[in-house]
Amino acid sequence: MSTPLPLGDTAHQRRQAGPALPSTARLLTDGGDARIVIEPGAGTNQYGCPPQPDPALTGLGSSTASVISEAGFAAAEQLRARLLGTEGTVPAGVAYARELNRIRRELKALCGVTDLAGLEVVFGASGTDLHLIAAQLAATSTDRPTLAIMMDAEETGRGVAAALAGHHFSTRAALGAHVNEGTLIAGGYPLEVANVPIRLANGAPRQPGDIDAEVECLVTNAVNRGWRVLLVLIDVSKTGAVAPSPGYVASLHRRLAGSVDVLVDACQFRIAAPTLRAYLEQEFMVALTGSKFLTGPCFSGALLVPPSQARRLSKRPLPRALRPFCAAADWPLRWITTRALDKAANYGLLLRWEAALQELRAFRAVPEAQVKSFLQAFAGAVQRRLTDDPAFEPLTVPLPDRRPLSGSDSWDQVPTIFPFALHRARSQGGRTLLSPEETALVHRLLQLDLRGTDGSPAAPTDADTAAARFHLGQPVTCGHRQGMALRALRLCASTRLIVEATREDGRHAPAVIERALTALDKAALLV
Repeated sequence: MSTPLPLGDTAHQRRQAGPALPSTARLLTDGGDARIVIEPGAGTNQYGCPPQPDPALTGLGSSTASVISEAGFAAAEQLRARLLGTEGTVPAGVAYARELNRIRRELKALCGVTDLAGLEVVFGASGTDLHLIAAQLAATSTDRPTLAIMMDAEETGRGVAAALAGHHFSTRAALGAHVNEGTLIAGGYPLEVANVPIRLANGAPRQPGDIDAEVECLVTNAVNRGWRVLLVLIDVSKTGAVAPSPGYVASLHRRLAGSVDVLVDACQFRIAAPTLRAYLEQEFMVALTGSKFLTGPCFSGALLVPPSQARRLSKRPLPRALRPFCAAADWPLRWITTRALDKAANYGLLLRWEAALQELRAFRAVPEAQVKSFLQAFAGAVQRRLTDDPAFEPLTVPLPDRRPLSGSDSWDQVPTIFPFALHRARSQGGRTLLSPEETALVHRLLQLDLRGTDGSPAAPTDADTAAARFHLGQPVTCGHRQGMALRALRLCASTRLIVEATREDGRHAPAVIERALTALDKAALLV
């Protein structure tokens, strides 16, 4: 990872005069905040992902992050080669803008929204960056104070609350500048942030009507005080929840359109094209990333801004404090915002989106019926395994239901994230919840070949299960029990698994499902 440089002397600006681009693996770890850094001695970032493919590792953790695929890495390599061919003849900022505009067009086409005239796309290094950008857009649209209402902080991201408040959420910004985590971005617009829990203290989900009622109270009180509101609808959360109810939010927005903006946090990208279109037609901003369901490498965000919002927001200047986070080309060409930003080139972001689009192209080629059929079979098998083994406690997640808004019965009505807690059997009967530390250890050990150095299993277990390596979603806090945090692992379906399973008329589906069940076998053995 390159050493972060102060503004005005970023790695991206120096690269314009450099003799050659860094390697693809190096670029994939550039242009993000501190979370993207490869940890010394580990060879991975803090999500357990290296910057190059690891074909022997089965990726089942797409709710957190995924290791880049061989196809994704090859696509990034090809783009790097094109960029390398322009060095010395085309300024880096120009080459970056040209390639990013291509990705902007293709992303809209693959999402089925090219026909929405006036729809704009703003790129950001991560979903957290997108929350910061959306909040600053909302705050600059009025002189009134702004309240941001977000769903459960544990279910979104560690830095989301800080980003919505207009604060630095890391020790470095996407374009390389050192920043002071937790402080207000210089010259930025502060927002008050309200957090609405979506689970009860014991980890059970709250009733959707209770969540909607709490949001209604917060919004009504803020509007009555003369404030504007940025309401964040999460679709879907780290454990697969959708909240507040999309139909309720649409009704609320119609009632208070002059006072309420809506941001759909769809950073998991677990939404079908009809759902995405429905949100945009409601004039909701939608945040997407290529690094979750799509399984692209960590850190690639895109904020879709619907036409009427784009017309309004394009005329609003943003604080120059966003210079550490955005290049001018990340924004639509004619927006006033670009005047405050540098013509830098975030090649890391560019290559990560290219890898993610490779996964999205393959996914869009799979017929909808095959996608839904496989996901239903996958969900049924995983849920049965989690229910039948006393080592596991599947956490309840209400089925995602967006039909009151979109009227669609697409594949995104099927759950694709399966959170579960781990339990150990007691000698006297019953079972005990594993501690957060023990759960984290199981998560790490699942990624390792646990055979002994002589080739035998490291413990009296099946050798194939011990040797198999799996990447699951990192433990997430879902409540508290027995005096400690209830931490859940997450096993996830992804576009990459769907594409593999549906090849040759679906004959690979049983093998894909069996690998997922083997991951649970190994987790149970570790417990």
